[in-house]
Amino acid sequence: MQIQDLPYPDPGVPDARSGPQFLRWLFRNQLGGQFKALAWGLLHFVAVSGLPFCVGLAIQAVVDRSGTRLALTGGLMVLCGACIALGDTMLHRAAVTNWITAAARVQQLLARKTAQLGSALTRRVAAGEVVAVSTGDVEKIGWFVEAVSRFLAAALTVVLVCVGLVVYQPALGVIVAVGVPVLALAVLPLLPRATRRADFQREKAGRATELASDTVAGLRVLRGIGGEDLFLDRYRRASQEVRRAAVRSARMWSLISAIQVLLPGLLLIAVIWHGVHLARDGRITVGELVTVYSAVMLLTYPLRHFEEIAMAYSFSRPSAKRAARVLSLERAMDSEGSRSAEAPRGDLYDPATGLLAPAGRLTAVVCGDPDAAGLLAERLGGHPSEEGISVLLGGVPLDELPLDSARTAVLVQDKDPVLLSGSLRELLDVPAPGSVTAEAALAAAQCGDVLDALTQGSLDAEDPLDARITERGRSLSGGQRQRLALARSLITDPEVLVLDEPTSAVDSHTEARIADGVRALRAGRTTVVFTSSPLLLDHADRVVLVHEGEVAAVGMHRELVHSELRYRAVVTRETDEEAALDGVLEEIEETA
Repeated sequence: MQIQDLPYPDPGVPDARSGPQFLRWLFRNQLGGQFKALAWGLLHFVAVSGLPFCVGLAIQAVVDRSGTRLALTGGLMVLCGACIALGDTMLHRAAVTNWITAAARVQQLLARKTAQLGSALTRRVAAGEVVAVSTGDVEKIGWFVEAVSRFLAAALTVVLVCVGLVVYQPALGVIVAVGVPVLALAVLPLLPRATRRADFQREKAGRATELASDTVAGLRVLRGIGGEDLFLDRYRRASQEVRRAAVRSARMWSLISAIQVLLPGLLLIAVIWHGVHLARDGRITVGELVTVYSAVMLLTYPLRHFEEIAMAYSFSRPSAKRAARVLSLERAMDSEGSRSAEAPRGDLYDPATGLLAPAGRLTAVVCGDPDAAGLLAERLGGHPSEEGISVLLGGVPLDELPLDSARTAVLVQDKDPVLLSGSLRELLDVPAPGSVTAEAALAAAQCGDVLDALTQGSLDAEDPLDARITERGRSLSGGQRQRLALARSLITDPEVLVLDEPTSAVDSHTEARIADGVRALRAGRTTVVFTSSPLLLDHADRVVLVHEGEVAAVGMHRELVHSELRYRAVVTRETDEEAALDGVLEEIEETA
């Protein structure tokens, strides 16, 4: 896979059992790129390690006054230099390609999982953690995948150099062959502590990111209640905790780096001391001493990659663990489906609550618990948070349909819809059959004043559809965002449309007009509205009261207001004492 070929046609099915398993899975899926980087890395490191032998041969040729050997050695040095340049360039190219393609694969996997889980994702994983995984953690994971091939090339080069020195000059080569593994393994006792500190730093950073995300999302509310300073102080304390954790982690890694400098220096001193004595005794030549000295000097270059791979693994392991946690989440329903992709038609029925929404009718659902209403709305759309009996559409269980077909058949708009930044035309450019135009949807959702406000805010937009919407629609009021989101849902014209409190932020006059517009535009289509607004309930063909997870009453709004106390308590916002008093009065009237 090359960068220009991204994105992947299919990023694959990850092994998300644990962080290390996920890293191994990524490595196995990039074997071609890893072998390419390994080959270029070997060329580069072996050419670098070959320079000491060339220098030793050149010095010995000068001592022996051999011009032929000196010229031959010069040619070998030129060849090594060319291989160093070529290998370094191509190694960097291959390594960066591995980094980018690994990061792209992880991002595609995260995007696919987010699309599968929908709104259930943020209920099971904190929003700050999702942001951290899709940004900083992806970079750390890519770093480890990219560093593996360089480390393997460096390790093989070190083995080859040690073997070569033992063959070339056994008296000094044995010292190097014994000392180098000690250098490579000396920092192992420090790695667990360094890893724990890195994990702690990542945990604190994730908490700070989550706090920042929550603060930014609720900044308007915080300013309204004067609480922004309180949250800023909380974020300031969280960021200071991140700083302290980063300093503690950096101290440990600086100690590891110092050891990586100190121990090779001690090995070099030992080699020189012993080599000088051997040269005085005439047991080795000056050229051999220079060769071994230069080889030990240059071994510090590939040995640095031992420290890098340890650092990369320590930082990427918690990142991979968090990514694996997100990728291991599964929907309560099957996302592949065992039936054909054709979307069914008919009544929408929930066996768990007994809720029935007849085909082609506008059904209003009243539920006293807003959280329970949100969960029920998601169940009707095939997004249950827990496993259970599937909702039926035309007698067909939604969890037996492929995910795309289920979402095409049933669309759920939650009570807090998100507007993406861009033009209004881009916002309304959603997959749709084309049976409902943008103008008709905007009119039904009563968006006339919203278009005027957007046009006034975008002086360069002559067409209201070209007006710009800021991030998450923050420049609009809550009611304006709701109406634009409703228009977007109406354009899709699904077989079943489920709306959760679509008019909770608009005034009563606008709400009445929206009720008329939605009823007219959705004529012949199944629409389910979760609401407690009398204006919407009065326009429904059928009203269902859901109490404690079960259907408690079915009828028309005006009938239920007079006949069902629990319904009246929810719709009219009566207190428990008022409802009890009404019940007593009704009993008195009936007995009288």
